[in-house]
This record gives sequence, structure tokens and C-alpha cells, in this order.
Amino acid sequence: MELNYNDWLDKTYDNLLTKMKVQCERTGDKIPFFPKDGRYIDCPMPDGVAWWANGFWPGMMWQMYNATKDEMYKTMAERAEDRLEQALHDYEKLHHDVGFMYHISSVANWKVTGNKSSLNRGLHAANLLAGRFNPVGGYLRAWNVSHWGDDVSGWAIIDSLLNIPLLYWASKEIKDPRYEMVANIHANTLLKGIVRPDGSCNHISEFNSTTGEFVKGIGGQGFGEGSSWSRGQGWAVYGYAIAYKYTKNEEFLNAAKSCAHYCISNFAISDWLPLFDFRAPKEPIKYDSGSAMIIACGLLEIAEHVPELEKDLYIKSAINILKKSEETFADWDLEKDGIMGCGTTMYHDERLANMAFVYNDYFFTEAILRLKNKDMDIW
Repeated sequence: MELNYNDWLDKTYDNLLTKMKVQCERTGDKIPFFPKDGRYIDCPMPDGVAWWANGFWPGMMWQMYNATKDEMYKTMAERAEDRLEQALHDYEKLHHDVGFMYHISSVANWKVTGNKSSLNRGLHAANLLAGRFNPVGGYLRAWNVSHWGDDVSGWAIIDSLLNIPLLYWASKEIKDPRYEMVANIHANTLLKGIVRPDGSCNHISEFNSTTGEFVKGIGGQGFGEGSSWSRGQGWAVYGYAIAYKYTKNEEFLNAAKSCAHYCISNFAISDWLPLFDFRAPKEPIKYDSGSAMIIACGLLEIAEHVPELEKDLYIKSAINILKKSEETFADWDLEKDGIMGCGTTMYHDERLANMAFVYNDYFFTEAILRLKNKDMDIW
């Protein structure tokens, strides 16, 4: 018999507590990205400690510490953050994803403990991010190098929308409006260059880095130009919702809602399963659980900012997405690391596909804790 919502949530939360404790004790000082042969391996990607996703493990630890007050999670978060400091010294590998790396690690630590070193790391990362701003084009440059082009100096990508909360935080923290100005200009540029009128999104927009003129949209990690990479949709939904939280700019809330409605419509015709790209061929069917987790978090964030009679659309849609993905993709085997499987990075590259990436589990954890009213206001 299918579990009702409350029974499902309680069971999932209990499973989360049990598995997180077991796999964390096993993981030790590693900073995982994905498991290999059932076990997390340490910093497996070529960029090592500078890898863009390395903040999600300490972020998940802070979420678990907030929910349980188990000192193990706090200790693991602090150890991972200490390792991430090295990337701030050898920062030639860093790019716009410093928000992912240091907001939910260092800034989270500062919020919880008042650790001055963590404050400085967060502000250092915010300065690096703000330094990527192109004032002519009004955008934050994304990567230093890319799979898809030699000159990426004019590239801005949808992922950046969940990196700019670091800038909003920095402005609030040190009472300097410049960081927020950069974040707002960038978010407005993406409203014109990446978000389409129907709420769908490009992954990449190319601008002329000298004149600032829009050049073209690029498919990037999705199926192709004009498609709708679902994880990118998640960055837009959640990113614009958080931008509204900081600024109260109704344009940002409306953008979050527009992107959310596009996602909800697509989920409704896929039995609430997360297609990798909402505008890809019907075959082969490709899913990406990470996109579902991010979109669900974004929907729950939107629900915090809309009138009472609007909330159910976003909350119930998030629950449908989470419940279906948990039932379909979650692995609660205590002998295996990683929870939310079926994560995929790029549509046309199967080397990293159908895996339990750490950001899948971070956003899954955040969403479940939100529903249990045990999450940390981490962003």
C-alpha cells in the first residue's frame, strides 16, 4: 500500500538520519563527489580541492548538525572547510562557482559558530566572485575554460544564479551595497539573455566581452540550443527565489514563479519524474535526480514568499517531485555511500551518468529537512 505523505516523510527522515550517520563515520576527512564501488572517494576530479561541488559536503554536514546537534557533523563540516581554504590560496582554478564552494561551508560556519576565519573565507570568495563582473555586459563571467569553446570570456551561465547569494550575503554582512549591485545587475542580465518568456532557460548565454552585446544561446549541458536543461531550470527557480528573499524585487519573484510553472507543467506530464532536459527527444529517456532536488528546494522557497492561497501549488508540487524521486532513485543500503542516484552531468557525455552526486544528496537533505522544519537557513 502506498504511504501517505506524513508517513512517507517520517520514514524518509528516519532513513536519512540512519544512513547519514553510517556513511559519515565511514567517510572521515574525505570530500566526496560521487561513490565508486559503493564507497566515497576523496576529491576525485582533476581540480582536486578546487572542484566546484566541494562545498556541498560541508553544507550537508551543517544541515545535519542543525537538525540533530550531533557534534560529528559539525566536526566534519569544519574539517572539509579547512581543506577548501587551500583553493583560496591557489585560486587560478576558481571561477563563479565559489558561491557553491564557500557559501554553504564557510558562511554557514560563520552563521553557526561566529568563526572569524570562516567569515574571512566567505568574504574572500565574495570578492573573487565580484571580480568576475564584466561592467559593459553586466554579467559575471562563468568559467575560465570550457568544453564548448576556446574563448569563454563572454559566457554567463544559469548556474550562477545560485552563486550570487554569496554576494547578497556579503553586502548585508559588511554593509557594502556594491556586492548586491553586482548581483542584481547580473540577475537582470540573465532575465534578458537566458530566461525565455515562457519560463524555460538556456544553459549558456554568450556576450561580446568587449561591447556587452548578446551573441547567442548555447546548449551546454542540455540537449542543444533551444532546449531546456532541467538542472539549469532548478538553478533559475531557486536562484531567483533567493534573490527575491534578499531584495524584495518583484521581478525576481515573478521570474522564479515563471520558471517554476514551466517545471511543474513538465513534471506533470512525466509522472513527476525528472527528465534530464525538458526539450529533448522522447528516446532515449534520460533522468537527472539532482534537477528534481534543486527544483523542489526552489518551490519550497517560493512558497515562503507568496500569499497563503498560492502556497499549495508550490508545496504540493515539491512533495510530488521529492516523493516520486525518493521512491524511484534513493538507495538506503547502509553498505553503500550516496543516497539519491540517477544523477547525470551532461546530455551528450555518459562518463558521469546515473550516479549519486553529492549535490543530489545535499538538496535532497535540505528539502526533507525543510519539510520537517529542521533545516538551516543556509542561503
